[in-house]
Amino acid sequence: MHGIEPSPAPPRHARDHVRGHAGARAAGGPLRLASLAKQVPLTESLRLAEGRLVRRDVPFEMNPYCRRAVAQGVALARQTGGSCTVLTLGPPSAEDVLREAVAWGADEGIHLCDERFAGSDTLATARALAAALAAAGPFDLVLLGRNSVDGETGQVGPELAELLDLAFASGVRRLEDAGASLRLELEHDDGTQEVEIALPAVVTVAERLCDPCKVDPEGRAAVDPGRLRRIGAADLGAGPWGEAGSPTVVGATRAMEHERALVVLDGPIDAQVQDAVDVLAQRGALSASVPPPTVPPGPIPADGPHTAGQSERPAADAPIVAVLAEPGRPHVVGEIVGAARRLARELDAVVHVLAPATTPATAPATAPATPSGAGPEPAPEPEPDVLFGLGADLVVSLVPATEGPAVPEDVGDAVVAYLRQRRPWAFLAPSTAFGREVAGRAAAATGSGLVGDAIALSQREGVLVAAKPAFAGALVADVTCRSGTQMATIRPGVLPDPAPVPLPGSARPGASEVRVLGRRGRVRVLAEQRNDDVETLARAAAVIGVGTGVTPDEYELVSPLAAVLGAELAATRKVTDRGWAPRARQVGITGRSISPRLYVALGLSGKFNHMAGVRGAGTVLAVNADRQAPVFSHCDVGIVGDWHEVLPLLTAALRGANVRRDAAATG
Repeated sequence: MHGIEPSPAPPRHARDHVRGHAGARAAGGPLRLASLAKQVPLTESLRLAEGRLVRRDVPFEMNPYCRRAVAQGVALARQTGGSCTVLTLGPPSAEDVLREAVAWGADEGIHLCDERFAGSDTLATARALAAALAAAGPFDLVLLGRNSVDGETGQVGPELAELLDLAFASGVRRLEDAGASLRLELEHDDGTQEVEIALPAVVTVAERLCDPCKVDPEGRAAVDPGRLRRIGAADLGAGPWGEAGSPTVVGATRAMEHERALVVLDGPIDAQVQDAVDVLAQRGALSASVPPPTVPPGPIPADGPHTAGQSERPAADAPIVAVLAEPGRPHVVGEIVGAARRLARELDAVVHVLAPATTPATAPATAPATPSGAGPEPAPEPEPDVLFGLGADLVVSLVPATEGPAVPEDVGDAVVAYLRQRRPWAFLAPSTAFGREVAGRAAAATGSGLVGDAIALSQREGVLVAAKPAFAGALVADVTCRSGTQMATIRPGVLPDPAPVPLPGSARPGASEVRVLGRRGRVRVLAEQRNDDVETLARAAAVIGVGTGVTPDEYELVSPLAAVLGAELAATRKVTDRGWAPRARQVGITGRSISPRLYVALGLSGKFNHMAGVRGAGTVLAVNADRQAPVFSHCDVGIVGDWHEVLPLLTAALRGANVRRDAAATG
């Protein structure tokens, strides 16, 4: 294990070169833009063999989110009379991504291509891209996709921003040029946020920002090779690059593929419904118990049965498991603190919780967190007593120096200072927009390994092992870190809520510490809105997915079925695109991956991009009037019929099945 060391980053003069002249830019002036694009496997063509992803003869394409980053970069360049350079890091075949970008209208393409880049994790990738941007700059704005559909970490953006010392915003769905700054609407995990961000900056873009960059093979082949140039590792400096510069290591990989029964019924609707309910009962899909998330054999879940508190407090020099508590997400905080507590018991360690506060250090105790008209009302932070009750040994309150919600950049600075001072064994954060930026910045600043979007944790001989899904949940890999502090972001809703730790009657439950946050002032929150809870679908035992075949005025018709099943409502991308459901309810490759006991596909065609998000479901019931609909190739049992006719019959049959089950249980 290595101690925390500063991350190799472009020297200060190189960072200044990236920032360049942007601060003096007037509204409407030319923008020099850099868009980053990644080549990924065409997801529909992926297949598994013996638990491994088969890559041979798999076609590749530009990452769907990156298509928006390229399209927006080209559009802004045209609107302002500026320029757009597109960069990619990858093997020789990745040149096709640059050809597509240039054919779409980018001025040039830069290909980071060298065997020494092989095996790059997110931090090694960010380091190489930062060095390339420093060499090719100055740039006013760097755009990249929210995440890639193969890795799904969303870490490169904030790590890149930290390495280049730039402001950052994620999930841009609306962009307004304001000269020296941008006004942005951000699409976050379960809501939206309006911010003003100073240029130069790094931003990641959402799927709904603009139409994607797409050019046919003939158009890509026609691109002038003179507009493409290749950069090798030696051109960027000594490194280390690739696997040698990657602080994370991918270990055992296993499949999360369910073999579907593919029973598609026919005949009268009432007979189909009864047969379908019988199949669901036989498969245990109607069980009243809520199963744990589907995780193949590997790391044990990060919480479980535990005793009431620790019998002895660890020594003062004990290892530390640190947790970032995001304000306004008590369930997520509880999950992660519970995971930290379990790891701490196994390691004889202590749990520290870093809790961003909303009340400024200079405000009196009775002062409101935000004065009227001064911006959004901040989400309440967890109270120290609550965190002590969950098992924290030390609560570090990160208090803003002035009024207003703390932005991730400022919290990240405080976390970096904490990591360098305390050097914890592990640092855990939620896999939300807030948590990914804070953890990504901290990982880049300290050179720490960061595993993104983990669904289970364990420790083996003092090494943190995080189970990370990839390729829309087709695979799960055990990932470890070879840095002094091992970092992971945790997908909300996949870990159990911990039981509170009983506090001693009169003993002090834990210690408190206050650290005052600095204010960079490069990102200003103007308004924010929460329209859902990020962990709702992840925790649901039953989920009903609707497509555009179910209109919003018909959702009430689905309510009786949802009540019988105790189900949550999910949706396809087309539904959320139309604003019929929050994006937090979108399931699929560019939405959420879920693992309910039962998934009911209602009024949706069942294209791969959606059904990939329910790979982990225990049982899939499909209802569609078209016998040739793709959904019947992804289900366990299918009812062929109009959902309007099927729904009341299915609800009644399930209600009867529940009555019979309850009677058997009590008899």
